[in-house]
Amino acid sequence: MKRLLPYIALLKPIRGRFVIAVLCGLLYGISTGLGLPYMLKKVFPVVFSMEDVSNGILLGAVALIPLSFLIRGITGFMNIYLINSCGVHILEQLRTKLFSRLQELPTSFYQKHRIGDLQSRAINDTELLQNHIVNISNDLLKQPVTLLSAIAYLVHLTLKNTELTYILLCLAVIPVCVFPIRQIGRKILNRAKKLQQQTGDLSAIITENLSAQREIRAFNLKEIEKDKFRKLVGVLFRFRMKLVKYNQLIAPTVEIIAAIGIAVSIFYAAKQNTSLENLSPLILALYLSYEPIKKLGSIHAKVKQGNAALDRIEYILKHPLEVEDPTEALPFDNVVGKVEFRNVTFSYDASPALKEINATITPGQIVALVGPSGAGKTTFANLILRFFDPSEGNLLIDDIDLRNITQKDLRHNIAYVPQNPILFNISARENILLGQTDNSVLSVEDAAQQAYAHKFIQELPDGYDTLLGEKGSRLSGGQIQRIAIARALLRNAPILILDEATSALDAESEHTIQQALQNLVKDKTVFIIAHRFSTISLANRILVFEEGRIIADGAHDQIIKDCDLYRRLHERQGD
Repeated sequence: MKRLLPYIALLKPIRGRFVIAVLCGLLYGISTGLGLPYMLKKVFPVVFSMEDVSNGILLGAVALIPLSFLIRGITGFMNIYLINSCGVHILEQLRTKLFSRLQELPTSFYQKHRIGDLQSRAINDTELLQNHIVNISNDLLKQPVTLLSAIAYLVHLTLKNTELTYILLCLAVIPVCVFPIRQIGRKILNRAKKLQQQTGDLSAIITENLSAQREIRAFNLKEIEKDKFRKLVGVLFRFRMKLVKYNQLIAPTVEIIAAIGIAVSIFYAAKQNTSLENLSPLILALYLSYEPIKKLGSIHAKVKQGNAALDRIEYILKHPLEVEDPTEALPFDNVVGKVEFRNVTFSYDASPALKEINATITPGQIVALVGPSGAGKTTFANLILRFFDPSEGNLLIDDIDLRNITQKDLRHNIAYVPQNPILFNISARENILLGQTDNSVLSVEDAAQQAYAHKFIQELPDGYDTLLGEKGSRLSGGQIQRIAIARALLRNAPILILDEATSALDAESEHTIQQALQNLVKDKTVFIIAHRFSTISLANRILVFEEGRIIADGAHDQIIKDCDLYRRLHERQGD
């Protein structure tokens, strides 16, 4: 329960609403645990009295029945309504907090986790935790009040009639209820963890399947996918039913124990010749004292389920940040684009991806990063974007270590076109405007024209206002890259990174974009990651990578003579 307390603190902004909800819950508990037995004690003797009773007294006594249920009804409704309102607030805050954390986690986190599972944690686990927080915090106040009210009434009646004191001994069975509840709770925790994990796996499979529909059809994988999904759903069903089984075991277990206590009470009452008039309120109060125990057992089960969801949520919320902003960041204005690697080594895992890199790129240089796959080119660029921090050494821009500036300020001064750019399901204009900063000097249309995108955008149904679909699904691969290039052109940042930015373009489009880039790269530091040698014709400097090291640095004419690897790569493409 202690683990849930920090999340109950999310109720602070609406504590007034929560307090009213709790007060209504307390009134509901009192009207149930104390009110119903009291009503039974006062009404039945009047209604079934053998003596003549006036209509006024009879009506007054009978009126207590709807009055007591009216109080229970109103307070119960207000309690549930306001508590659910608080629950929606918690869910909103919890999901926002989790989503914000996902924006801060390093890119390596997403390389290790499936998107569908993360979606499940953000949607299913947060909702489960929200329901449990609200219900637990509500019932932990309401049910004990109901229990104490019922016990208080029992004590009051037995003190007035000492021959009924044996009734209190039947309350001794209440502690007995704790043992099965605890045993069942352990079972629930184990099953709940597995259920949440299987739910995440199911979400991951659905996400993966929907993202790969072309491949599934092309390779006739539909039946394999159906079979895989069917098996996982079967496993999920079994865990869910086990959870239902153990959840539903709590109530009958407590009821059976309670029934034993009530049966003992009735047996002794018969032996004592206790009248039904005196016994009925006591039996009702005794029953109402067992009912909260049943509810508290259910709370115990919810705590266990909540802990299973909390484990998955806190894995994200408490996951360490590999890249953090400094507490006192240095200003990062008027950037000219000098980039310096000082003895930089970086490792994703055990094996270094970059080893003792030393390079200084002066403002205005256009640098091509060349080498076989896995040589370290993309990692080199990712460090400039500060997707990661060097394991050893320092990376500086304009003589300022990147660890001393905020990530926002850094990336504000970098334009980036990835190999497989993502477009959002917004208009073409809005997708390009994502690159806009204070440095922008081009209009959206100008940027699109220089990226060779203006013509096909105009031909879309609504031109620049056409929604492009999820991940730009309404466009071809080459069109998607041209939109991404337009976005980078609009940004007009002092540092430009092109990661295979022209790989999906035809020769004519590529030539046009290279002409546009010729004007764009003036007074900017540019990094071009390319396997196609035709795309590095703009470069005036080439860095050749092999197994995480820079093995050659210079102009094309020099390197092709001195570097065997570069020469082999060049000859392989027939250039």
